Order: sequence, then structure tokens, then C-alpha cells
Amino acid sequence: MGTIIMKRRAAALLGAGVLALAACSGAAGPGAGGASDGGGAETAPASDRTEVGALSPRIVLAHEGGVTTLDSSDGATLATTELEGFVRLNPAGDGRHVAVSASDAITMYDIGLLAQGHGDHFHYYVQQPALTDLSVEAPYPGHVVPHGDRTALFADGTGAITLIDPTALGEGDLGVLEETATDAPHHGVAVPLTDGGLLTTQGTEDSRSTVQVLDGEGNVTAETDDCPGVHGEAAAQPTASGDVISLGCENGSVIYRDGEFHKVAIEGDYQRSGNQKGHEGSPIVLADHKVEAEPVGGVERPTEIALIDTRDATMQTVDLGSEYWFRSLDRGPDGEALVLTADGELNILDPETGEMLHEVPVVEEWSEPENWQEAGPMMSVADGTAFVVDPAAKKLTMVDVASGEIYRELELPVVPHEIQVATGTASGEYEIAPGSDDHEDAEASDAGGDEGGDHEGHDH
Repeated sequence: MGTIIMKRRAAALLGAGVLALAACSGAAGPGAGGASDGGGAETAPASDRTEVGALSPRIVLAHEGGVTTLDSSDGATLATTELEGFVRLNPAGDGRHVAVSASDAITMYDIGLLAQGHGDHFHYYVQQPALTDLSVEAPYPGHVVPHGDRTALFADGTGAITLIDPTALGEGDLGVLEETATDAPHHGVAVPLTDGGLLTTQGTEDSRSTVQVLDGEGNVTAETDDCPGVHGEAAAQPTASGDVISLGCENGSVIYRDGEFHKVAIEGDYQRSGNQKGHEGSPIVLADHKVEAEPVGGVERPTEIALIDTRDATMQTVDLGSEYWFRSLDRGPDGEALVLTADGELNILDPETGEMLHEVPVVEEWSEPENWQEAGPMMSVADGTAFVVDPAAKKLTMVDVASGEIYRELELPVVPHEIQVATGTASGEYEIAPGSDDHEDAEASDAGGDEGGDHEGHDH
């Protein structure tokens, strides 16, 4: 398999005219505008910012026709931006921006929360959420993966990989560090490594089974071809040697650890864990567990999850007794494994033992939609809270992960198909001001991982 050719440049990629949008009833606020060359974000000027004693996480919802942002403290609609086509959401890596994938581009959305450090304390500001003009042209936009101090944007249609510095976004700069590409376009993923290297898939539109690790000069330092159908990624607790990354395959996952690839042994010939969620404080990766190479009806609906131990490349399974889908998985602030099942429960497990910590009824019983793009129950974890969406009821429920207690419910103004919750800081950690009636736990899960669902044989 050929080596990726690294091309460095400081300028942002052109993305002019790739997003068609308009403000709804003025709600989009300052910053709404079409994609451009990334020369500067049309964010609200400093004079439009308001200093506050504490920040409340903001809820970003993708739905038919656009993106809507809510205040998590009371459910108030802060902004709505119209967008054409199917919209997907991913964290951009700085806690303040969400990467919006639509119309062959990935564009940064400013949620309007700012935490500015001053010595031993922070000052907090809020402003109107807005879609910026910081955009990367990305035919068939794919995975967006923040890791370390960089974020990788992958375009399935071209195999292009754009690496950005997410800390530049708040200054109105896309922060492009490197531009590279795989040997051929495919549904792939790239992960920035903390040593300056890059982990990426290789393949074609017809098949993909190769994962490579490249150093900062673009030289291949590790490679495996034993990952058919490679899809998804999750970062686990690093070792003294560096990053630990797990990837889903169709014959058991593969783990990059200590500079080498390690294969997870499975029973039989087929085991797919294409949707994985990691936590950098835990050596265990939460993943789906599919064992039917040719499922009846084309889609397998498992009830077992996989807990992959990256330390020794082993895996245990836990049967939850109810099916789930690709939007069901996430991690808690201390690495807890969260799974939303079709019986309406949020299952919170100890990832080391698989022991059930809490079973929380949060939504009505449901079944997986026929098409993965359709709205279905889902969640996002931030600020120590699982934000669980029931689209059918247009309801969002907030669950304290540590206690398993429901502490707030909100009515939704739209029927969302994706959710991202952001706190304004990359770590999700900030002080709660004295007297604040917001949720007391100020630690967020910065859980990296893949979001995907079966689509023409690929988790998406």
C-alpha cells in the first residue's frame, strides 16, 4: 500500500458557496453566512458578548432544514440556522465549535460560549450562536476526529484529510496545519497522534482493510492489512509510549498500542464493532457487537455490547437484553459505559467489569428506524450529564451519570436526528459560580469515538 504524500500549507482550503443557508426570524444572529476561504469567522464582535458568572452547556440539534441551538438550563431556543441537505454534527475539538457536515463541506458552528483564563480563574462570556465562514471543502464529508491538540477532517469522496488546530477557531482562523490524502477515495477515518504523526485508513470504494501510522514526515511506521471493512475509531488511555487507538473491523477489532498493531481474538470468522467510544482515562473501549455477516433483512440489531480491553487486546461482551443502534453509545466523565436500549432505558455500566451501575428509564420503547438518517433516540454526554433525546416525544432528558438521577426535562422545538452538547472549553471543565442553580457537576466527558450506522454495508 502506498505512502500518503504530506503537503503542508498555512492557508485554509477553499469552500466557497458550498453551504446554502439563511437566518430564520433573525435567530441565526451575527455570523450566519456562506462558506468561504476560511479567512475569518463572522463571529459576534466583543461588544455583543455578555459576561456571566457561569456557563450552561448549549445543545446543538441537527434536524430537517438546519441546526437549532438550545440553552440547557431552560430549553430556550438561542438560534436556528437553515441548511440544505442532510446535516451531521461532530465536536470540533475546542469545546466552543461544532463541525457541521452538509452539502459537501465541513463548516464550523460557534455555539457562543467563551471561557477565558485569567491566572487562577476564568471569566465567562456568552454570545449569539452562529455558523461561521470557516469551512473545508469535503465531498461526501466523513469523520471528524479531535485528538490531542489537532482535529482531522476526512472527505470520503476524495480521501482528503485536513488537519487543523482547533484553538485557532476562536480567533477567526480555520487553523489548517496540514493537508494530505489517502491513495484512493473511500469511507475512511484519520486520527491525529500526539507525537505529531497520523493514523489513517487505506482502501477503495469497494474494499478497505488497511490501517497505517505515519510519522510527522509522512513515513509509514506501522501498518496492518488485517482489518477488513475498517470503520470507526476510539482513543483509549495512552501508555507511556503514547496513544492507544482502537478501530473496528469485520474480523475483530485492531488496536494500535506501543507503536504496533494488536488483533483482538474472536470466536468464529465474523465480528464487527464499527461503532466505538473511548475515554482517555480508561483502557476499555465501548463498542457495538455484531456477529451476523449476512443478517436477515440486511441489518443486525444486537443486544450485546463489546468492552474491548486495549491493554491485552481482549474483549468481553455484556447482553443488555434489549437492542440498540449506533446512536446509543457514549462514555461518562469517569469512563462509564453508556448504552441507550430499545426498552427505553439508559444503561450505565462499569467498563472494567461490565457491572450495571444504573438503569434509568428515559424514553418510550422504540425500534431502530429503517434508514439510519431518520430520527431515533440518541444522546450526548457533557458536564457530567447524559443528554438523552426522544425525537418521537420531542423531549430531552438530562441524567446525572454518577448518580443515575434525572434532574431536568426539556421540550424540543424540532425533531432532531443528531445532537452535540458543548460546554465552551475543550476539557469541559470550568468553575461553577457560587449561588448558581445549574447542575453541580462541572466535569464533562471529552469522549472521542465514532458515530455511525449501517448504510449500504458500511457503518456511517
